[in-house]
Amino acid sequence: MVLELHGTVHKNRCMRCGRTYALDAILKSEGLPRCRLCGGLIKPCVTLYGEPLPEGVFEAAAAAVRRADLLIIGGTSLTVYPAAGLASLFQGDCIAILNRDATPADRTAGIVIRDPVGEVLDAAVKAALHSSDP
Repeated sequence: MVLELHGTVHKNRCMRCGRTYALDAILKSEGLPRCRLCGGLIKPCVTLYGEPLPEGVFEAAAAAVRRADLLIIGGTSLTVYPAAGLASLFQGDCIAILNRDATPADRTAGIVIRDPVGEVLDAAVKAALHSSDP
């Protein structure tokens, strides 16, 4: 399950009329992307500083963290709330932190890997694919 806590650039919305656009339409636009219907600016459906998180997504994330046996935290300093507070809700057996720099949750983690999260996950996927070869 993937919960897009801070939204996604794959969905975009006109700030004036609310019409939605896929990422492809934004990438093909020249200059600032504008709505084909009303000419309003099109903004990615991401949460910027000071904006509220998408409705219901934080509650869903909190419930998922509470139910999890393993929590993998990757690519975050764990200093920006409310997302940083999710780690404190974990009741499972092991926290794994994949982050280039230290985080406040390192002391409670069973696994801490100090490499860029993209490199670690890429290596894990390659290892998993390789181990499933006949």
